[in-house]
This record gives sequence, structure tokens and C-alpha cells, in this order.
Amino acid sequence: MTKSSQPTPSAPVDHLRFHRPHAHLAPTFGNDRFALRAEAFARFFGTPMFLGAQTLIVLLWISLNLVGVFHFDAYPFILLNLAFSLQSAYAAPLILLAQTRQAARDKAQAEADALHREALAIANSERQAQAAQNTAQLLELLEQNTRLTEMTKALTERIDNLTTEMHQKVVHNPSVQ
Repeated sequence: MTKSSQPTPSAPVDHLRFHRPHAHLAPTFGNDRFALRAEAFARFFGTPMFLGAQTLIVLLWISLNLVGVFHFDAYPFILLNLAFSLQSAYAAPLILLAQTRQAARDKAQAEADALHREALAIANSERQAQAAQNTAQLLELLEQNTRLTEMTKALTERIDNLTTEMHQKVVHNPSVQ
């Protein structure tokens, strides 16, 4: 018989081990207060809340100037145009920087995922090899068991035949006792 080995308890698996080398890429503009606010501002530009608020401000600006309640920006709305230009001057670089950094994070994430998939593939191959080895051992044990069963059957038949022969000799020749 072969000696069965008990699986040894392993150390807990660090599920983030492939992502930790890229942790420095998490905040787009750095970790300081300005960087976090700049990234939040860049992310806010594409939201429905921003578009709704901007539309509301423009409608209010134009209405107040056309109706004459406040007349701080005449009809061609030069001041409003200047505000949009200023907003564009700051928004475009922030958005481009955020996209560039997001692409770097996505690439790092993809690399970490690829490493993780590779590690899973290697572990899977090892498990398949172990399963094949276990199957081969099991087939060998089954074959040994079959041979043992056949030997037991043959010995049982031989013992039965010998017992029958002795019984016949004793019955036919009572003086052999």
C-alpha cells in the first residue's frame, strides 16, 4: 500500500499581490490636497450634474442680461464668452491629464490581471498534473485490488476443491481417519 499524504495548510493568499506594484498610480495627480481636488474636478466635467448646472447658469446669465434686471454683460455676451474660454483653458488640460493617467492605470491593471491569469494557469496545470498522478495511482491500486481478488478467488476455489477431495476420501474410505 502507498502512504497517503495529508495536505499541509498553506499561508493565506494575498489576492492583491499582482496589483500592489501599481498602487502608486491610483490617484491621477498625486496624493496631496490639490491633486485630489483637481482629479475630482476633472471627473466632474462629464457628469450630468455639471452639464445641468452649466446650462442653468448660462440661461440665468442670459435672462438677467436680456430682461435688464442686471445689465453686467451686453448682448454679444463677451464676459460669458470669456468665462467659457477660461473654463476651456483649464478643463482641457485637466481632462487630457486625467485620460493619460487613466490609460496608465488601465495598462497597469491589465498587466497585473495578465500576471494573475498566468499564475492561475500555472496553478491549474499543477493541479491537473497532480490529478493525473492521483488517477494513475488509483488505477494502479484498482489493478492490484483486482489481482488480489482474483488470487483470493483462485485460492478459495483451490481450498474448496481440496476440501471436497478430502471429504470424498473420508466418506469413501472411513479407515483413513
